[in-house]
Amino acid sequence: MNKPILLLALVCTLFFMGNSYAQQDAQYTQYMFNTMSVNPAYAGSRGQLSIAALYRSQWVGLDGAPTSQTLNIHSPIRNSRLGYGISIVNDEIGDGTVQETYLDGVISYTIDVSRTGKLSFGLKAGGNFLNLDFNKLRNFDNESVSGENIENRFSPNFGVGVYYHTDKFYLGLSAPNLLETDYFDNSNRDANSVSFLSKERVNFYAITGYVFDLSNEFKFKPALLTKVVGGAPLQVDVSANFMYNEKFTFGGAYRWDAAVSALAGFQVSDQIMIGLAYDKETTALGSTRFNDGSFEVFLRYELVRSFRKLVSPRFF
Repeated sequence: MNKPILLLALVCTLFFMGNSYAQQDAQYTQYMFNTMSVNPAYAGSRGQLSIAALYRSQWVGLDGAPTSQTLNIHSPIRNSRLGYGISIVNDEIGDGTVQETYLDGVISYTIDVSRTGKLSFGLKAGGNFLNLDFNKLRNFDNESVSGENIENRFSPNFGVGVYYHTDKFYLGLSAPNLLETDYFDNSNRDANSVSFLSKERVNFYAITGYVFDLSNEFKFKPALLTKVVGGAPLQVDVSANFMYNEKFTFGGAYRWDAAVSALAGFQVSDQIMIGLAYDKETTALGSTRFNDGSFEVFLRYELVRSFRKLVSPRFF
């Protein structure tokens, strides 16, 4: 596919929906293992230092297709109800045409609400750095889109979340970015210039899941993520994963009117887990010969401390 036309399609889809666009946060198929990216109250809930990294390549085969990288580090504070963490998310579109990096600090506070139930409140604060290279943009006539490049424009933000969990169940509600940021406004340009406005809207998340013990060897966990943002379609992700012998996880997922997915993971040791996911688009874009689907690779390392050693690996 012609690269300038693809770049236009990607950027128009993600930024220029008419004269305004409600920008969405990045999506992840393995969100159940990347929870702190969508809910700050998750910080410290695993009871030990946890470091998780995820790489996502969207629409493999299309030149300039989006990629995302995340890094989450979080831990409880010993002998307290507090947890803390750092979240880094980097999104890129069009081989550097658009790059956005989020850097946030996270803190949580947990209370016991029953013998096994815990309720956590989370707050994150930070912001994002935006880079936009207008020289790589083209319109439908393959003409350059004029404009001054944006380099490391910083926009502060903060988010909140609540997270309830037991050994078998979890439920979370969150809004990771509460400030609505206007990124570009070309309204002052001359009549021959392209005019658009990109706005980052509040994304609201609801996540839940339950772990069923099917036998001594098998566990089953259905999970749900729902995301709501003004100016964009409702996103619903439904997944079902099995865990075998506390080591292997495998299952599938469906993103409403968007994609079907396959997931697999392996608990290499008490400290290390790796995961893979593949998405196949169910939209018209998925039927093109240029799109080979989307891939994710996940890696988690945990420092299992003697005072918080887990009896078995947590399924969430």
